[in-house]
Amino acid sequence: MTDYALEALKRKRADMTDEIARCHARLQQLSTDLEHVDATIRLFAPDFVQESILPKVFMPPKSWSKRGEMSRAVLSILRVAKGPLSTREIAAMIVQQRGLEHDKGILDVMTRRVGHVLRDKRDKGLVRSVEDTGLWLQWEVVR
Repeated sequence: MTDYALEALKRKRADMTDEIARCHARLQQLSTDLEHVDATIRLFAPDFVQESILPKVFMPPKSWSKRGEMSRAVLSILRVAKGPLSTREIAAMIVQQRGLEHDKGILDVMTRRVGHVLRDKRDKGLVRSVEDTGLWLQWEVVR
C-alpha cells in the first residue's frame, strides 16, 4: 500500500519541480524582454526613468462574475457556514475557490463585490447582518 503512495508522491514532486523550472525559465525570459524594452525606451527618450512606470494591477475580468454567479457563490458559502461570516471572509473564500492570487488588491475588489451582493440580498430578505463590534459586518442566511 505504501508503494502506491510513495510512487504518487514521487510523481507529484517531479511535476512540481518541472513547474518550478518552467516558471524560472519564464521569469528569465520576462527579465530579458524587460531589458530589451528598457533599452528601446532609452533610444527614444534617454532621460526617461523606467522605474516611474508603475506595474499594471491585475483586475479580474467581468466574465468571472456572470449574471448571478457571484450571488450563487456567496449564498452557497453562507449556507454551509457554521456561523456568521464577515464580508472579507466570504470574499477570501471566493478568491480561493476561483484560484486567484491572494493579494490585497484582488481581495479588496472581491470584498466590494461581495458586499454589494450581500446588501442586495439583505434588501430582498435572504440574508441578514449580525451586529458586531468588528470592522466587518457578520452575515448569515435567513432561515
